[in-house]
Amino acid sequence: MWYFSYNTPLGWIAIFQEQDYICGINFEKESQVGILRETPLIKQCYQEISEYLEGKRQNFNIKIKPSGTPFQQRVWATLLLIPYGETKSYKDIAIQIGNEKGCRAVGNANNKNPIPIIIPCHRVIGQNGKLTGYAGGIKIKEFLLKLEKRNAKRI
Repeated sequence: MWYFSYNTPLGWIAIFQEQDYICGINFEKESQVGILRETPLIKQCYQEISEYLEGKRQNFNIKIKPSGTPFQQRVWATLLLIPYGETKSYKDIAIQIGNEKGCRAVGNANNKNPIPIIIPCHRVIGQNGKLTGYAGGIKIKEFLLKLEKRNAKRI
């Protein structure tokens, strides 16, 4: 596995590649896992994230391969269906995956999302509209939601 870190408007992010896929994004500069190397795929991923953060991209074309349980995979696949600029509640996601009482489990899967930003767990909020947990912190979640709301109709 390779990784490379970039300084972004969100702070430092490390992008991880395994084989021909992006397998992780962390809000950090250094990593204890992987070999520091800027590969063409990691560079492409960073370019797409930069375009997204500039409000010039709403969808990602990069190949991803998140590692997780079958339940987590179902949740993450459902998150990819949330349109840019929109939000869903944890309960909405639980209902969509056929587990109406699984709100907490959906929250736990969100918490384990290895590829934030691209798998848009930031688009999942509390049923009352309240922003709840995010791996990069609530400020980053709020930043991403405001960015998308501002640019949703532009592109």
